[in-house]
Amino acid sequence: MRVYNTLSRQKEDLKPIDGNSVRMYSCGPTVYGYAHIGNMRTYIFMDLLRRALKSNGYDLTGVMNITDVGHLTSDGDAGEDKMEKGARREGKTPWEIAAFYTEAFMADCARLHIDMPEITPKATDNIQEMIDFVSELVELGYGYETSDGIYYDISKFPNYGKLSGINLEDQQAGARVDVNVEKRNPADFALWKKAPKEHIMQWPSPWGMGYPGWHIECSVMSRKYLGEYFDIHTGGVDHIPIHHENEIAQSEAINHGKPAVKYWMHSEFMMVNNGKMSKSLGNVWTVSDLEKMGIPPMAFRYFCLNAHYRNKLNYTEDSIKAAVISCARFYEGAFAHKGQTGEVADQLVETAVREFFDAVNDDLNVPKALGIAWNLIKSESKSDAIWQALIKMDTILGLDIANYQPAAKEELDVPAEVSELLAKRAAARQAKDWALSDQIRNTLGDMGYVVKDSAEGQKLERK
Repeated sequence: MRVYNTLSRQKEDLKPIDGNSVRMYSCGPTVYGYAHIGNMRTYIFMDLLRRALKSNGYDLTGVMNITDVGHLTSDGDAGEDKMEKGARREGKTPWEIAAFYTEAFMADCARLHIDMPEITPKATDNIQEMIDFVSELVELGYGYETSDGIYYDISKFPNYGKLSGINLEDQQAGARVDVNVEKRNPADFALWKKAPKEHIMQWPSPWGMGYPGWHIECSVMSRKYLGEYFDIHTGGVDHIPIHHENEIAQSEAINHGKPAVKYWMHSEFMMVNNGKMSKSLGNVWTVSDLEKMGIPPMAFRYFCLNAHYRNKLNYTEDSIKAAVISCARFYEGAFAHKGQTGEVADQLVETAVREFFDAVNDDLNVPKALGIAWNLIKSESKSDAIWQALIKMDTILGLDIANYQPAAKEELDVPAEVSELLAKRAAARQAKDWALSDQIRNTLGDMGYVVKDSAEGQKLERK
């Protein structure tokens, strides 16, 4: 299996640190509101990677955090805590907000058939570990105290920017004027924030009452559940320049310069009409919003499968409608092979399965793999061997085709004149009078009916 490592900027052979075991950390949701479909694309990527690892026989331990404190409205250290903002918006406590939106997120994942990581820790359940981690950074000389918190001194970490390629000197030269004049460098970030009295979520610490910085949470929980050095860290590309750079600085400082992550993997943005998804533009939708628009969750998942995770995915009204239609045809086409006895060469099926998984193992080239599945579906000979092959492929695609049930056909109340035309058309076809057959088909079309010819004879449907 080969994966693209953001850190090395190239594809690499996946070689686990510890034998056949793969330990993987994924940045989870901040549960102050509903996750939107752009967020969900990142978790579908996480899911595809998990499924691919399992298909290769790896013993997988996955961790995905739940951020329920400390993530400020800016990904840096500006603004208020998103949990407190959500609590004020809805007149609830931050804990009530966290519980509600965590449950909503998990429900969305279930509807999208996202395979959840084995461990999903909450930030608020790991506060003491975060305090200990920050204390150690201070002792090592990386952390320093100001009147409003404990900050990481990035000048002490010479490799800052190695993930994103940011030049620290250029970044600091171009930094906005910071309101916190106590910071040694404009790009220094908060490890721990001292809480004002009105801040609801706060805990006792060596520096007084406060709460953790957002970045420290992932460093602490990945280390706690996966160890000092683990295999894969995933997230969206938006996390690269700040959140993940800060994680690296914290974790490698604690590791005395040794790396904490072997492979960094990131999924690209979802665009809307080639532009940014933004609440101000009214183009931010949830899975539930899509359902209200007649777009099933599996059709959205199918939509995401058509673009490589490292490519931007452009959501438009036309593209999602096309995905709904194509997804339905995929189910119908696959189901048409179930239990059928048509002859198909074993080698053809075996080659397709091998090529499918080869594509998946080439840095999750799922669009190519999906095309291979489609080639099998389109086989003229309907065979249960193809159905079984598609079931194997679906362990990656996650469309749950095994449980697909075709919609019940509408019983047509056929008028006598339509029945007579069908009988005349059947006679015309028997006599190989194709011109008359087509003429009657067109007449029936004008009357609102579609005639389909099959081995079992004519089939009539309403348009």
